[in-house]
Amino acid sequence: MSQAADVLQAARDRGLSIATAESCTGGLIAGALTEIPGSSDAFDRGFVTYSNSAKQQMLGVHAETIHEFGAVSEQVAAQMAAGALRNSDAGIAVAVTGIAGPGGSEHKPEGRVCFGMAQAYGTTTETVEFGAIGRHRVRAATVEHALQLLLTALR
Repeated sequence: MSQAADVLQAARDRGLSIATAESCTGGLIAGALTEIPGSSDAFDRGFVTYSNSAKQQMLGVHAETIHEFGAVSEQVAAQMAAGALRNSDAGIAVAVTGIAGPGGSEHKPEGRVCFGMAQAYGTTTETVEFGAIGRHRVRAATVEHALQLLLTALR
């Protein structure tokens, strides 16, 4: 069984549905989950919030948070995940925001991705430095890591 299928089965086993909030992956996490036949009983919805205004309008991310910490930050990832949970019928939400590349800066290097995970009891975050491995590989690694975070949280 694929990682996405495992995530969906774990959500079914817990009686939860999943929401995603994606920036740098542009919907690839939702795409991986909905690639699995029958996913509609465990996947509620996905938010693709590529721009800062979309993060604010669709997920309730605070402009002050983006201004103070930047769009690629654990603080924004946490607010994205919490907003996806609040604005859906899901019981768990994962969020990603990062620098897929090419480019980046000294303070926000290419390959840095911040993850947020929200459930009824709270939100957790982490940052992963995938490195300058290329846009396609950063995005693929982000999807894989997000699915693993969901699987761990659901088990």
